[in-house]
Amino acid sequence: MPSLSLHQLHVRYGRREVIHDLNAPRIEAGKVTALLGPNGSGKSTLLKAVAGLASADGRIEFDGHALRRQNGPSRQVAYLPQTLPPAVRLRVLESVLVARQATATGLGQSGREQDVLALLERLGIAHLALCFLDQLSGGQRQLVGIAQALVREPAILLLDEPLSALDLNHQFHVMELLRQETRRRGMVTVVVLHDINVALRHTDHVLVLQAGRLVADGVPAAVVTPAILAEVYGVQGRVEACSHGQAMVMVDGLVAAPV
Repeated sequence: MPSLSLHQLHVRYGRREVIHDLNAPRIEAGKVTALLGPNGSGKSTLLKAVAGLASADGRIEFDGHALRRQNGPSRQVAYLPQTLPPAVRLRVLESVLVARQATATGLGQSGREQDVLALLERLGIAHLALCFLDQLSGGQRQLVGIAQALVREPAILLLDEPLSALDLNHQFHVMELLRQETRRRGMVTVVVLHDINVALRHTDHVLVLQAGRLVADGVPAAVVTPAILAEVYGVQGRVEACSHGQAMVMVDGLVAAPV
């Protein structure tokens, strides 16, 4: 399996350095990687740098080759931002077809509406296919955005807080679907999450950022510890198994007041 690697990555906004000398040598394809950290730790900036939407110093490589090109973002990458652009007057089916046609990979030139409808069905939004985007709720538009990203058949899928507008049912469904699609397609999938329990249950790999630096990298059960919760989030927490054996974070108090 190929992998995404970040070497000595620095990202600045003007004179302010947001990402500091970040090294992540192996973010594997076929696995869902969660990007964790408190507000302002640089998670969204890191995704934008990988997507080619933020200027960065250092090396970003996929399968041993430089990912970014001089003429703009790599076509191997699909990026879904935290804040979606204003809805246009397109139907859901049309918008996903446009996303497919915007890349040379996608479902291929022979891809048909049935292929897109099948994807919408897997996301649970096939019934919205003929609805206009500007008629949808925020959560429904988020699901359409995920469909627009997946339909491009990217090698690298970057999602910035894709669960923020979703209810519990859709959160669980989307994370299970992302894991299935990541394994089936052999993608590198990186998801910014705030819910650590979602990361513990639904992801295979975790990167933890604090103040623009990578402070932990590994499997969720090894990375999410009381020490990391205290150091990174400033909380006194426990990681315990529920009655079904699933690890869960429980917060008992604060180590430090929010900054």
